[in-house]
Order: sequence, then structure tokens, then C-alpha cells
Amino acid sequence: MGIHREGYRPLAVGFLLLVILNAVFIPIHHGRGWAFYILLSASIIFYLLIIYFFRKPVRPLIPDHGAIFAPADGTVVAIEEVYEDHYFHAPRLQVSIFMSPLNIHANFCSLSGIVKMVHHEPGRYWVAWHPKSSVENERTSTVIQHKNGESIMIRQIAGAVARRIVTYLKEGEMVQQGQEMGFIKFGSRVDIFFPVDSSIKVDLDQKVEANRTKIGMLR
Repeated sequence: MGIHREGYRPLAVGFLLLVILNAVFIPIHHGRGWAFYILLSASIIFYLLIIYFFRKPVRPLIPDHGAIFAPADGTVVAIEEVYEDHYFHAPRLQVSIFMSPLNIHANFCSLSGIVKMVHHEPGRYWVAWHPKSSVENERTSTVIQHKNGESIMIRQIAGAVARRIVTYLKEGEMVQQGQEMGFIKFGSRVDIFFPVDSSIKVDLDQKVEANRTKIGMLR
């Protein structure tokens, strides 16, 4: 377990601001009274929470080229057939994973293949479990085509707190199952769109882990 690269700057800025805040607070309250120790304790706890949020797991993955692994840690909040009208323009099976602020927020490639599309759309900031968040929130949609010709879409969605989606993949790039694909800062959601004849291997409210939980199988 380490610190994700997306956390380097927030951790540095947060440390500097907390040092300044505590340094200013000391002379105002004439030394280290009880109020100072409360602020110092709160600052330490807050900083440890930031470190915890930006943790990066070591997740070795045994490739299974017929399986689709969870791209994110979290809870399955939707399993349904929908009409995907951005790229596929056809019915798709959608599995949605909600990531709370306590989940690891690094995202990973669910299968190996070629990146056919990476598209970012600005939008609103509904809470991530809201049904409208999939089509109205700020989001980045990435399509990966498997070697058998089938494609899936992984949609990173910003939530009410999340304000920045990071996607490392580029169109035309070959990616490997388990490869890191991006990061979403603070509570958010990831939708995965499968071919309708895929087999779904998870249930509603199930906890899943990126690179460990098989959420579906291609035909």
C-alpha cells in the first residue's frame, strides 16, 4: 500500500495550510492552551484522512480474458438493461459501482484490448447514487474493445463532492487487464456497460474490489 500520485499535490498543499493555520493560532491564543491542542489534534486527524483517501493498493491480477473485473472498489447500486446512446446506440447491460469517500478511488481496466474512445463531458454534480448522475453529471466515458470484437464502456462519474476526474488512457492505446486507467477525487461512481448477452456475476448491494471481483463474463 502506498500513496497515489494524484495525492502528492493535495497532501503537500494540505500540510502547508495546516502548518500555517496552527502557527497563526498559537500567538492568538497565547501559547499552547487547550484550544491549541484541540486544533492540533483535528489537523492531524484531517491530514490522516487525506492520506487514507489517496492510498494506492497493490492488486496483482491473474488475467482472465473472458472475464470483466470490477474497475473500482465500492458497492453495486444498479444492475439493469439500458439504452446507451452516446457510443453504442443500442441496449446494454449496466452495472454501477458507488465509491464512498472511504473507498480506494483508483480505477483500473476491466479487460485487455484497444481503447476506442475517451470522451469527457462537463455536467452537474448529483449525489453519485442518484440515477440521473450517469447521464447528467460530469463524466468521462472510455470504450475498450476486446480481441474478440466485443466492447465495454467504463464511465467515471463525478459526485456531489468529487470535482475532478482523471483518465490516463488515450484513444488507440493497447491496455492490459488490471492496468490503472484513472482516478476520481472524493465520493463518486463508475458505470460499466456490457453487451446484452454477457453474464453478470454480481448482485445488488454487493461489495466489490477492483482487479479482484469478476463482475461479468463475455459470451
